[in-house]
Amino acid sequence: MTHYSKSSHVGTCLSIVEILYVLYFKIMKVDPENPLKPDRDKFILSKGHGSAALYSTLAERGFFSKEILNRYYIDDGILPGHLDMKAVPGIELSTGSLGHGLSVGVGMSIANMLDNNPGNIYVLLGDGECNEGSVWEAAMLASHNKLNNITAIIDCNKLQGFGNTKDIINQENLAERWKSFGWDVLEVDGHSIFDLESCFNQPATMNPKVIIAHTVKGKGVSFMEDKLEWHYKSPNTQELEKALKELSRAL
Repeated sequence: MTHYSKSSHVGTCLSIVEILYVLYFKIMKVDPENPLKPDRDKFILSKGHGSAALYSTLAERGFFSKEILNRYYIDDGILPGHLDMKAVPGIELSTGSLGHGLSVGVGMSIANMLDNNPGNIYVLLGDGECNEGSVWEAAMLASHNKLNNITAIIDCNKLQGFGNTKDIINQENLAERWKSFGWDVLEVDGHSIFDLESCFNQPATMNPKVIIAHTVKGKGVSFMEDKLEWHYKSPNTQELEKALKELSRAL
């Protein structure tokens, strides 16, 4: 997708593949035949530049034809680089600026509680996104209201648009920060399907839950892993062939 459209963010897409797989194929109650079912679980990709990963997951889950993926990020396509909830089924929030997904998720969580709706809310954020003040405003509101139907997931790949997260705003104490805001905190290998599923299935308490998923930007492709430039680059033909071979061997 990123090769043919000459678009970017392939590194951030590869860091969240397992998270999306576990959510859509193991955890969430969703119905591709009825994507607006009122009691569905809802997923928000707050780091919307990882859209290619979510589009691929939704297509694999049956929300729309895989053929549509070939029209990603092109002028006459329906899959924009940032998510558009009016473009295809399964997208719960249009994205652009970072830092808004958790706030919307908290609003959905409150609405579900008021309506006695059993649906759960899942919000995936980047670790660099946690620099945004609006994330922490939402975190405070969620814990104050004891919203135990919302789970935040942090894609902790330790890189963001302009460098290492530790050099921009150090996130080494991220778990303690979330605990101090009244959230139950779990840390996990973000590429372990078994461990991720176990975290999501932990019994609910009275508090909201956050899963800090330690991931690798560009996971599975040797020349992309932990490389900042793959936040922006699009693979050429030779790089695409090499990447596909490496990913195929890992299956």
